[in-house]
Amino acid sequence: MENGVAKPVIVAIDGPAGTGKSSTSKAVAAQLGLSYLDTGAQYRAITWWMVNNGIDVDDPSAIAAVAGKAEIVSGTDPAHPTITVDGTDVAGPIRTQEVSSKVSAVSAVPEVRARITELQRSLATSAEHGIVVEGRDIGTTVLPDADLKIFLTASPEARAARRSGELKGADVHATREALIKRDAADSSRKTSPLAKADDAVEVDTTDLTLAQVIECVVTLVEEKRAGK
Repeated sequence: MENGVAKPVIVAIDGPAGTGKSSTSKAVAAQLGLSYLDTGAQYRAITWWMVNNGIDVDDPSAIAAVAGKAEIVSGTDPAHPTITVDGTDVAGPIRTQEVSSKVSAVSAVPEVRARITELQRSLATSAEHGIVVEGRDIGTTVLPDADLKIFLTASPEARAARRSGELKGADVHATREALIKRDAADSSRKTSPLAKADDAVEVDTTDLTLAQVIECVVTLVEEKRAGK
């Protein structure tokens, strides 16, 4: 603490889909008065832009050529996170199945990752009170010097049940297969794969309620802030 004010804390929360990353990160940021950034939404946003502009997402060179064109702006208020592309609110459109099925291919392109990583770093360093940044490569690549790194995990079954609850009418078995496929793609890509940082705290959320996960992460952040 400096002059009674808690110094800004940067928290990186990584992990595969369906582990409760977004819900946990938003709640922790809101509880502790921190900014919040969903990096997955940024990759979805650039994917949405590619699809909307007729870019062949199976052609990495076509993606690379236009990686810098879309203007992506992320609002970091945990109570109301926003995302716009070229001034258009895309919070809804980026959650479609079409975007979900193409985001791994787009985000594997190095030029896309370099562009989005730069955006993420500038948002993290300019957050006045600190920020919770959630994604897949935050602790390893985007913010390797984060004050606290947390890696959330859960069994494929638990993750599929949660994710199909989020995706209305989704079939749990099909969701599980899609999650496993996406994990494999994200973990094996050459540029910034999904991986746990050596100094990350792993939290298995399989048998925990969301409230328990939030409580656990809030405690970790508070301990870090107190210099323990």
